Amino acid sequence: MWQALRNEAKNKGFELVTVGMDTLGAAGCREAMEAANAEHPALIDQHHAMADLFGVVNIPSSIWINEQGMIVRPAESAPPPPRSQQGAPGDLPAELPQRMIDIMTEASKIQADAESYHLALQDWIEKGEDSQFALDPDTVVARSVPRDADNALGHAHFELASYLESTGHHDRAIVHFREAHRLVPDSWTYRRQAWSLETVGDGPFARFWQGPTPDKEWPYEGDWLTDIRNEGAENYYAKWKP
Repeated sequence: MWQALRNEAKNKGFELVTVGMDTLGAAGCREAMEAANAEHPALIDQHHAMADLFGVVNIPSSIWINEQGMIVRPAESAPPPPRSQQGAPGDLPAELPQRMIDIMTEASKIQADAESYHLALQDWIEKGEDSQFALDPDTVVARSVPRDADNALGHAHFELASYLESTGHHDRAIVHFREAHRLVPDSWTYRRQAWSLETVGDGPFARFWQGPTPDKEWPYEGDWLTDIRNEGAENYYAKWKP
């Protein structure tokens, strides 16, 4: 879906770089990356450095960087191009487990102003620094997610959890994932990453289940379906600001 946009704009000085944030590294991202067959740079961020350095708290997010390497829009929700939006829950196969139907139903309620975002992106691609959507440095700083002590400590716990997970210490990783969730409660990326590691079987929905099952104790206070219902699908992404 992003590949077509990139190919349309590459001759205008635009390059797209996608980053897969996954504690499992290539093992977690390979299938999706191969399916995308990207012709642009496609990277893997095993320790969620994007969250630490740029304040990414949910995906998909984007950061606009100009030719001089300066950020002109900090991390913000980046909905796919309008032509690639997925169908409504009525399009789902009937054989899906009920939890997956519920998850997709809630996901369909998530609000994202894809049309406005992509009109702004096209404007920046065409006009560069003259675009009204390219922000000045003071505005970029003002809109950036603040990195306070809790945020910094939370990322340290998350990075340690990722290391423990990658070295086969799953139970010990859970302790630090939980602490990261407590310290950085607005980060859906931290929550979703930990939840996705509590896989359910080997089926196609294993990493998307992200919640309890009758035969396994759930180690986290929240899960994707419970949290989005509590917080409201309309609040899943911050409202896009021009």
